[in-house]
Amino acid sequence: MASIFLCHAGIAQNNNTTSPFSRYGLGELASVNYGRSAAMGGASIGSRHAMQINATNPATYSSIDSLSFLFNMGFDGSVGNYKSNSGKLRTNDVNFRYFAMNFPITRWAGAGMGIQPFSDMGYEVAMNQTIEDFGTVSHSYFGNGTLSKAYIGGAIKPFKNLSIGANLNYIFGELKQNSSVYFPESGALYVITRAESTRLRDFNLTYGFQYDIDLKKNKYLTIGATFENQTDMTALHSLLSAKQLNLSSTTLRDTLKYVSEKKDKIIFPQSLGVGASFTKINNFEISADYYTAKWSKAEFFGSSNELITDLNRFSAGLEYIPDAYSIRSFWKRVRYRSGFHYENSYLVLNNRQIDEIGISFGAGIPLVKSKSIANFALEFGRKGTMKDDLVRNNYMKFSVYLDLFDYWFVKRKFD
Repeated sequence: MASIFLCHAGIAQNNNTTSPFSRYGLGELASVNYGRSAAMGGASIGSRHAMQINATNPATYSSIDSLSFLFNMGFDGSVGNYKSNSGKLRTNDVNFRYFAMNFPITRWAGAGMGIQPFSDMGYEVAMNQTIEDFGTVSHSYFGNGTLSKAYIGGAIKPFKNLSIGANLNYIFGELKQNSSVYFPESGALYVITRAESTRLRDFNLTYGFQYDIDLKKNKYLTIGATFENQTDMTALHSLLSAKQLNLSSTTLRDTLKYVSEKKDKIIFPQSLGVGASFTKINNFEISADYYTAKWSKAEFFGSSNELITDLNRFSAGLEYIPDAYSIRSFWKRVRYRSGFHYENSYLVLNNRQIDEIGISFGAGIPLVKSKSIANFALEFGRKGTMKDDLVRNNYMKFSVYLDLFDYWFVKRKFD
């Protein structure tokens, strides 16, 4: 009978992460919750603002005012409480998440660029298996690494209420996975080890669309969509498997399989996102998104992965500003936010798709004598289950993102 024991953290290449779920596929895919959307469940595909960056949908770049320059950066921290039928683990991770900038090109076009995590891998898992008439076999698994996404994109407004855009993404980084099998009752005389490395470095495209429908009294409805086509991504893959026999002071080692680093490919899936937002200018916004990625069609070095399936995510959020121009009350100018998300992740373990549910709260605090905003968000959620000998994580995440505003190409009147 197999059992899972949760051990201490693994360290990712660029980010700290601790999650047994990151052992599979390309690791744990990064959250889409950035900036103001972090407190709104991640709903952002249909959201359009002239003073805040939204890299989820590149069609938003054309919304920026012709005299504005926006810069965004942030970090988050999380506390995880993992629990299985055989153990529990408490984790603490803090990461710099991303930076981005958005600037105008003309009155009808804008551009954006930035860098953010694509996926993180960081785990250390041990499993003991008892075989009748043989004894105990111990398995240990350790992995770390980060895939990052750098992007540059643009958007145009060919008509008054229509915006279309695209991001050119460069996905890069390295994931390392190691495992060993040994027999503790024999004093670890015989050990089998495996070390695998995947380096990714290639481009793909994200397309975006938004359309505004003007309503009465400063109200409007925005519908949006994003799309990524199935893409062959260049990957460099290496593998070393060996057996080791320890005899008193002598160690005998023999290579079972060796694959030097060679160019191969990982097929990234087609994805589609749709969203809508209902807004009253400087008062409130209600947003909702649906996103799906066909990871069941993905291939890793010529083979499909039976543990990978389609990802589906629904998110919704609300922002409310009591009085955006209040002189007497600072708190009436604060942007209060809340949100919800539910996700069926791309992992299927023990014939059960791993799901996640969470709620979030936060605020956008206007900085003194500036159009810049400090965004704070607090999220509570649950990922996984203890059913079918799996792992559940009850987590709390805190994030801080700064939307910094400056003027673009304004001539000085006085030196």
